Amino acid sequence: MSEELSIPETRAEPEPVRFELMTPNIALVTLDRPAKRNAVNPAIASALEAIVRRVEFDPEIRVVLLTSSEPRVFCAGADLGAIAAGNARDIETPTGGFAGFVFASRMKPWIAVVEGLALAGGFEICLACEMIVASQNARFGLPEVKRGLMAGAGGVHRIANALPRNVANELLATGENFDAALAYRHGLVNRLVPAGEALSAARELAETIAANAPLAVQRTLAAARDGQGQADGAARSFAAGHMASLRQTEDFREGPRAFIEKRTPVWKGI
Repeated sequence: MSEELSIPETRAEPEPVRFELMTPNIALVTLDRPAKRNAVNPAIASALEAIVRRVEFDPEIRVVLLTSSEPRVFCAGADLGAIAAGNARDIETPTGGFAGFVFASRMKPWIAVVEGLALAGGFEICLACEMIVASQNARFGLPEVKRGLMAGAGGVHRIANALPRNVANELLATGENFDAALAYRHGLVNRLVPAGEALSAARELAETIAANAPLAVQRTLAAARDGQGQADGAARSFAAGHMASLRQTEDFREGPRAFIEKRTPVWKGI
């Protein structure tokens, strides 16, 4: 679903998603369809899916920041115009799901950078990221039940995993928006900062992550993801599998070697 927010159309619509490198190891992906509140249309879905592939196959990129060109709205969800035109299937992709992103197979961490509204499918995009940095102006919500729908692009189960059960149930059942302070209080948001400072705070977080061994970060997050909700034995089995893969890497040997030699490790990502 898409939530209403009036933003004047002041310029021709650009490419709907922009990709750039902030540093050799940190990519910035910007949703750039402000006149439509970054509502997901086929062009956004196709672009995000392509960017996910690009990131996964680029050995230099270690962390991705996902933000909006319009500070008042991160993403208002699905483009209802596209759905009304019979293009509902085109805002999903076979491998990425909604927006070409929410169910995409990824190893590298993405951080959602939210200054304004992240609603419906826009919030589901945030929930698909590994972390969220938000300003005090940010608001989140899954209003699908208000339209006779359900947050089926990961929202239902991911918010239930991220928040206490009763809090999640209330937000799902009422469809009401909630502020970033509540999200931060319950651990859904990693950093809560003053308005206008979300991107700089997210970059600082990304730089801390990017300084670590990239394959170790990827395998660690994958083990945490695979083990979520599993019994201890199953979770240990998943972790052991990722550790076995990590042991085969050059970086696994470089870290202890650099420590013994009292120098900064040189990560190769191999």
